[in-house]
Amino acid sequence: MESHGHNPANMAGSYIRFSPVSDLKPPDLRTQISEISIERSRLTLADVIQEGTFGKIYHGVLLGEGADMEVENDVFVKTVTEQASESQVNLFITESCMMLGLSFPSIQTIRSMCMDNERQPLAVFPYASNGLLKKFLHKCKIPGEGQGTQSKLSTQELVHMGIQIIRGVQYLHKKKIIHKDLATRNCVVGQDLNVKITEKALSRDLFPNDYHCLGDNENRPVKWLAIESLIDKRFSPASDVWAFGVLLWELMTLGQQPYPDVDPFEMAQYLREGYRLSQPINCPDELFAVMACCWALCPDDRPKFTQLLQCLQDFYAHLGRYI
Repeated sequence: MESHGHNPANMAGSYIRFSPVSDLKPPDLRTQISEISIERSRLTLADVIQEGTFGKIYHGVLLGEGADMEVENDVFVKTVTEQASESQVNLFITESCMMLGLSFPSIQTIRSMCMDNERQPLAVFPYASNGLLKKFLHKCKIPGEGQGTQSKLSTQELVHMGIQIIRGVQYLHKKKIIHKDLATRNCVVGQDLNVKITEKALSRDLFPNDYHCLGDNENRPVKWLAIESLIDKRFSPASDVWAFGVLLWELMTLGQQPYPDVDPFEMAQYLREGYRLSQPINCPDELFAVMACCWALCPDDRPKFTQLLQCLQDFYAHLGRYI
């Protein structure tokens, strides 16, 4: 991360920008998709895990091929509905392939794509037994007395999730990819609380309350965006740091909505005036201090992910001494 230099705002241009399929040279994406393309007969769709107006996520089963034809693998299958427009289909394909070719323990990469029906392509991802992190956090709430809900997860377990996510973002940044939409809705959880960062395909549709259109006809995760991303649409490793701070707040609140009482149109002014998310109940001061650092107005004043990793690892070890 240090190699990124000291002015994240000026470096954003050196990072990959993902644009709709129609804007890409046809061979680029077509070649990539052809390499992971599978026949529809190998894929069985089971229960719908989540659906929106234009998209669905299924629990599916993928049959092996060749000598492994009898092998059945649980998978997630993302697809669009018949209501999706051509531009939505293109965006779905592009965003589904955002992590294509990457390999890292805390990154979930597309496994295959079925294009038998080009209006409703099927994007296949490795299965994660506990599903989307945001939904999982909601399930971990226990009704408590007095102070409201309590957590099935320990602070140490939540911090460990944060550590895995930092490592995944560091890997993306090494590959010159800025995620631009780090949030619990774009992570999945497997066994043993293994967390992976995913692409953002369908998120706008499946989590409509997390995205807002500020009169520019573009749905954006307004309440996760760094101020320079919100105002000037500038993205850098430092804007991912800001979003990570909000994600850490989501972890400690078990998936609450950030700034529930702030009008999306007033977010920029709210942040300019110095207001930020408040310390969650039961969140240790040291952990809240880490979050607060991520929300410095100037990108240069925010910690690097290497520093955040060190802080969380130290805090994790500290918690371990008291168990």
